Amino acid sequence: MKSNVPEIFGSMVFNDSIMRDKLPKDIYRSLHKTIEDGKDLDIAVANVVAIAMKDWAIEQGATHYTHWFQPLTGITAEKHDSFISPQNDGRVIMEFSGKNLIKGEPDASSFPSGGLRATFEARGYTAWDPTSYAFVKDGVLCIPTAFCSYGGEALDKKTPLLRSMEAISEQALRVVRLFGDTDVKKVNTTVGAEQEYFLIDEKVYRERKDLFYCGRTLFGAPAPKGQEMSDHYFGAIKPRISAFMKELNEELWKLGILAKTEHNEASPAQHELAPIYTTTNISVDHNQLTMEIMKNVARHHGMVCVLHEKPFEGVNGSGKHNNWALSTDTGVNLLNPGKSPHENAQFLLFLVAVIKAVDEYQDLLRYSVAYAGNDNRLGGDEAPPTIMSLFIGDDLAAVLESIENGTDYDAHASRMEIGVHVLPTFTKDSTDRNRTSPFAFTGNKFEFRSPGSSQSISGPNVVLNTIVAEELRQFADELEKADDFTDALSELIKRTIREHKRIIFNGDGYSEEWRKEAAKRGLLELPTAVDAFQTFLDPKNVELFERHRIFTKTEMQSRYEISLDTYSKIVRIEGLTMVNMAHKQILPAVNRYVSELSTTVNRKRAIDTADQDGASAAPISCAMEISLIRRLSELQDQAFSLAEDLAAKLDVASAKTDALRQATYYRDVIIPAMRALRKCCDTMEVYTPADVWPFPTYGALLFSVD
Repeated sequence: MKSNVPEIFGSMVFNDSIMRDKLPKDIYRSLHKTIEDGKDLDIAVANVVAIAMKDWAIEQGATHYTHWFQPLTGITAEKHDSFISPQNDGRVIMEFSGKNLIKGEPDASSFPSGGLRATFEARGYTAWDPTSYAFVKDGVLCIPTAFCSYGGEALDKKTPLLRSMEAISEQALRVVRLFGDTDVKKVNTTVGAEQEYFLIDEKVYRERKDLFYCGRTLFGAPAPKGQEMSDHYFGAIKPRISAFMKELNEELWKLGILAKTEHNEASPAQHELAPIYTTTNISVDHNQLTMEIMKNVARHHGMVCVLHEKPFEGVNGSGKHNNWALSTDTGVNLLNPGKSPHENAQFLLFLVAVIKAVDEYQDLLRYSVAYAGNDNRLGGDEAPPTIMSLFIGDDLAAVLESIENGTDYDAHASRMEIGVHVLPTFTKDSTDRNRTSPFAFTGNKFEFRSPGSSQSISGPNVVLNTIVAEELRQFADELEKADDFTDALSELIKRTIREHKRIIFNGDGYSEEWRKEAAKRGLLELPTAVDAFQTFLDPKNVELFERHRIFTKTEMQSRYEISLDTYSKIVRIEGLTMVNMAHKQILPAVNRYVSELSTTVNRKRAIDTADQDGASAAPISCAMEISLIRRLSELQDQAFSLAEDLAAKLDVASAKTDALRQATYYRDVIIPAMRALRKCCDTMEVYTPADVWPFPTYGALLFSVD
C-alpha cells in the first residue's frame, strides 16, 4: 500500500496546525506570542495547552508522557509517566496539568555534570521548550525540554543552543537595521544536517565484541575489495536497504522531520540521509531523533545501523555535514549573494563577519567537533583536516580581492556549456565544491563538514552562532557610531578582508603542502581531541561566552571536565575490549590452528617413516606447515606480550586522577599500544583460515547486506 506523504507528514506532532485547531483562539495567540517573543509562559495558558496536548496524544495512542531532553551524554533521555490518576472508587482518569507540562525533576547526579552535581545533590529540573513541537513516539507524548541543575546551571545541549540563537538574532538585527530594514523582528539560524551511517547484517554484528561494545572494529585485516572501484557511491540501492529507507522515511515524516535525499555513500555498506534545513533548535532535535529511529528501523530489517565516525579501517568513515545559514523572519537569506555579490553590501558584511569569526575562533570550531571517535576520521584522505580553513570559491575570492585592492571586479562567465547540443546549458553556482574544506561556502549557506556522525550538532551550532554574533556585535558597534555609514562600511569590509584572508583556502586540504602553508599563515593545527579540549578555557573564549550569556565560566569548566572524562572512558572501553578479544578469542583460535598444523606435520612424518620401511619414495614436504607454525607462533607470542602490556598500561591509566593527565596518557600511551596489538593480530588473521578466525572478517561485514 502506497503512503500518502502529505497525510502522514507531521501526523504524530503537536504542531502549529494542531494547536490552532485544538486551542481556544486567545490561548493559541498567547502561546504563539510566548514562542515568537520569548516571553514567560502564563500557568493558566499552560494548563489549557496541557489538556489539549494530552487529549490529542491519547488520540494518537499515547498512554504516557515524558520530558524529552538532551543531557551531556550526547544522546537523548526520557523518563515515562502515565497519564493515569487514581480515583476514590478504584477507577482511574487520564490527567495532565500545566505543571506536568512545564516542569519535571529528573535525577541530575546520574548524568555527566563535570562536578556541578554530586550524588548527594541529585535534584535537577527539566523545563518545556515551546519552540520545539511535542510529538508522540512509541505511545509516549514526548515534550522537548531544557535540563538544568538545582542551582540553574545548564546540564544539557539545548539550553546553550537557545541562548546562542537569541544572541545571534540580537546582533544580526542591529546590522540589518543599519541597512534600513525595520520590518525584521528576528533573525534565525537554520541548519540541515546530512547524516552518514553504515548498515550491516545483525547476525555478523553480534559476533563482533568490538562493534557491540565500542561501535567500531578494533581488529580487522582489509578485505580484498573495498571502495577503490567507486562502484558503491550513488549506486543502485539494494532492495533490503531500499525497504529500510522507505520505512525510515515514513517514520521520520510522521514526526515532521524533513527527510529529503538518500543515497549510497563511498564505502561499501555506507549510506547518507539529508534533510531540508529548518530552524537550528528544531534541526538539532530532529537529528537526535533521526539517529535513534535509524537504529530502531534497521532492527526491523535484520540490520544494525552503525553511527561511529570510523567503524572500519581502510574505507571512508562517516561525518555529519552541518549546513548553516542566517535568515530573517521576513524570508531573506542573509548569506545569499544575489545576482551580483560584489554589489551586495549587506551580504558582503555578513560574509566577512563569518570569515573573521572562523579565523579568530579556529580553536572553538575545532573544539566543537573534538571527540575520540572523530579523531579516527579527521585528517585522513576522506574527511576535513584538523586545521580549520574556509572555502569561498574562485568567484567570491576574486570579489574580495577586488574590494581589498580597490580594483574592478571582472565577472567570470556564469553559464556552463557542456559541449553536447542535445544537453542544456545552465547557470553555474557561484562556488564549486571543495570536499576537503572543513568550512565551505556553498552558494547561500556554509557547510561545516567536520562534525562526526555520532555527535550532536548542538555543540558546533552553539559555537557558530556565538562567534558570528560576536563579530556582528563588533561591526554594529563600529557602524552605529559612524558619521558616514557608506564610507565606514566600505572601510570595515576592506579591513576585515585584509586582516583575516589567511583563513581562506580554496585548494586541496588533504595535501602536505597545505599543512606547511597553514603553518606559515599562523593557523592552528590541533590534531587530537585532547589538544582541542585544552583551548576551550582560554580567557578569550571564556570572555566570549560570558559576554553573550551562553555559558558561565562554571558551566564551561564542567564541559571541559566532561570532554576529558568522556574521551578517557571511550578509549578505556576500547582498550579493555581489545585485551578481552585477544585473550579469549584471537589467541585461542590461532593456537588451535597451530595445533592442527603441528598434527598435520606429525602425520606426514609418520607416513614418511612408513614409506621408508617399504619401497623408496620422495619425502613428503612439511615446509608450508612448518613455516606457518613458526610465523604464527612468533606472532602469538608477540600478541600475548602486547595484550599483557596494554592491560598493564590500562591499570596505570585508571590510577591517574587528574583529568587532563589521564586523557593525555590514553592518547599518548594507550592508543599506540592498541595500534601495536591490532597490527599484530591483523597479520595473524591474514595467515589464519576464515573458518578458524573467531569472528567475521571485513569482507563479511562490509558486504553482509546483499
